[in-house]
Amino acid sequence: MVLKNDAVGSIKRAEKAKIAVFVGGVDTSATETKGTVLIHSAEQLENYAKTEEAKVEELIKAVADSGAKVIVSGAAVGDMALHFCERYKLMVLKISSKFELRRFCRTTGAVALLKLSQPNPDELGYADSISVEELGGVRVTVVKNEEGGNSVATVVLRGSTDSILDDLERAVDDGVNTYKAMCRDSRIIPGAAASEIELAKKLKEFSLKETGLDQYAIAKFSESFEMIPRTLSENAGLNAMEIIS
Repeated sequence: MVLKNDAVGSIKRAEKAKIAVFVGGVDTSATETKGTVLIHSAEQLENYAKTEEAKVEELIKAVADSGAKVIVSGAAVGDMALHFCERYKLMVLKISSKFELRRFCRTTGAVALLKLSQPNPDELGYADSISVEELGGVRVTVVKNEEGGNSVATVVLRGSTDSILDDLERAVDDGVNTYKAMCRDSRIIPGAAASEIELAKKLKEFSLKETGLDQYAIAKFSESFEMIPRTLSENAGLNAMEIIS
């Protein structure tokens, strides 16, 4: 799996890493309402700052003690929290998209926690390696899980222009969705109006076997199926009469 962003901080690689995922971000918690702190001396101000710093270190140390080597944040990563993550050799990733975060949890088997706290062993994910690499001049994060196999994979497309990339993306999307549909129900019929042409031929043959006025009604009904291939061929700039005949 490839993430379209760099790691936060100086640690860019982790091997055989347990992963803790936090949806609410990795930062100091804030109250829902405004609060006022009355400080009478410089000593109180210093103690207040130390208390906040000690609390953040306690939370980060608890994550490190759980065995995690990588922290994934779904929101902001505070400077103080990042400082202690560096101290305890924790790699930090930020995934803002909730859909991308969901795919990451599915790939690694991690459970997304709402707030920064010590995760249980069954809430930690795992990856064989997480590293920051460069693809086409863009720094990305590559998550590999070779032993167990990834349940989510990323297809990297390259092209000289945006229009070529758009065409490639549509082709891959069509192929993946076709495979997905065949896995659910293997019964398929050919496209590009091939089914309609075959129905028109069979109905025309059937009309020749009928007697009376019914044969004309069946023949006209068979001609109605030719409208789809005629329209497709005209849209493609082809001669519709030659294609149908």
